[in-house]
Amino acid sequence: MQPLPHRPGEAAQVTDALEAQADALELDDQRRFGVDKAVGYLRAKLPYLGYDIALAEGWPIATGVIEGPAGTLVKDRRDITGARWGLAGAEAVLRLRVVISNGDFEEYREYHVQREHLRVHAIRYPDGLALAA
Repeated sequence: MQPLPHRPGEAAQVTDALEAQADALELDDQRRFGVDKAVGYLRAKLPYLGYDIALAEGWPIATGVIEGPAGTLVKDRRDITGARWGLAGAEAVLRLRVVISNGDFEEYREYHVQREHLRVHAIRYPDGLALAA
């Protein structure tokens, strides 16, 4: 098996090489599906995969931009001693922390209060409430 090209700026050649290796190996449908999915993704993103240009220009590569906030939003909260997190709870905390970090908490809170009022009260009493006294 030939190694994949790894010179900067050759993402199109990498996708061609992946496809050629999958053909040569005669992969079963399940394994070929994964290769085809990866190749499709990379080909769709080719205009954005000029890492050689980004590096030459000193532009940030996405992983650093993503990993910093991920550490702040997720890791710092999940690593609290004694904390127990399930996937649903971690997702909820992550979404809430993003809303707070973006400065949208008050707008979100107002929206949430309105939706909760509709869910709990307005839908159950569509004609309103008549006071008994």
